[in-house]
Amino acid sequence: MKRYFTSESVTEGHPDKVCDRIADGILDELLKQDKNTRAAVECCAAYDTLFITGEVTSSANVDYGKVARDAIKEIGYDFGNFAYDKCNIIEKIHGQSPDIALGVDSSLENKAGGERYDLIGAGDQGLMFGYACRETEEYMPLPVQLAHRLAYMLSAARKEGRLPFLRPDGKTQVTVEYDGKKPVRVDTIVVSSQHTEEVTQEKLAEAIREEVVKRAVPAEYLDQNTRYLINPTGRFLIGGPEGDSGLTGRKIVVDTYGGRCAHGGGSFSGKDPTKVDRSATYMARYLSKNVVAAGLADEIEVQIAYAIGVAHPVSVFVDTFETGKLPDDKIAEIIRREFDLRPAAIIETLGLRNPVYAKTSAYGHFGREEFPWEKTDKVEDLKKYL
Repeated sequence: MKRYFTSESVTEGHPDKVCDRIADGILDELLKQDKNTRAAVECCAAYDTLFITGEVTSSANVDYGKVARDAIKEIGYDFGNFAYDKCNIIEKIHGQSPDIALGVDSSLENKAGGERYDLIGAGDQGLMFGYACRETEEYMPLPVQLAHRLAYMLSAARKEGRLPFLRPDGKTQVTVEYDGKKPVRVDTIVVSSQHTEEVTQEKLAEAIREEVVKRAVPAEYLDQNTRYLINPTGRFLIGGPEGDSGLTGRKIVVDTYGGRCAHGGGSFSGKDPTKVDRSATYMARYLSKNVVAAGLADEIEVQIAYAIGVAHPVSVFVDTFETGKLPDDKIAEIIRREFDLRPAAIIETLGLRNPVYAKTSAYGHFGREEFPWEKTDKVEDLKKYL
């Protein structure tokens, strides 16, 4: 049975990703000075103005404006009204609400005489999802993995000078044809990139196919029927925040699995790891990848839910889409037994007090071996259940 599934990605110069990069850059700088920082930083960018807001409780002394301008420069906006040395920056940062801090500083379990991992309660209520499958060596769905590669290669071609007429803003989209559950070919590739005025549409399309598509998509997935839609509007001169407003946390499906599984709704960027929106989603990916790598299932979606101020999750739900070697409820029990899902334990297990977040802000939070939640060090512990 033929089926088609599509996922998208965006480059670091997309206005939403500019905001994510600045928020995560600020978080990294805070954590470098104070590993116990509490932060939920958000940015909004439009035309020639950047607005930095949110909550920060930290002993760190960070120049938010400088971090923002450095990030904008690194992305490549050294031209136009949103240029790093030209844009206006407005800062409105306040401390964490004492009502929220009350639940994080001491969990319900700790008040009842719990142990050290009960010291931190969940920073909010919420539900988080993790996913893994066998479609790629990264245990990620093929459509979103290819979309990320295209977006990354688009930026790399610009920064390395191979396609100097490209500018930072860009989007990619990949449609994969499946035979049952097996990906067999790429049906459609869409690439839209901001560019300088002098390049022709013909030159742009040919260059992107040669320098981006062929480097990003394995040849075995391409055939004579694969469609290429490159800058289909024919013109993309004005981009980034000057062309469209940007907002932190608005590309959450790009950040995760390209729409392949459910999403709890919480965004990641700018949030310290006491916020389970971020840390528990990373943990859900970590345990999902280990379950699939260990052979307990070929595909898995895991939901973890929390209540604010409570360390232990209120529920763990598993769906292996009928690929599990054990019943789903049994795998859920194994997860609870083998993985400590309390926020303090997650932070320690994955090293989430370290300043690793700016790198996550573009090209996906998952499927990249550089991040600690991608390690598969629990495989042997899980294999015993087979």
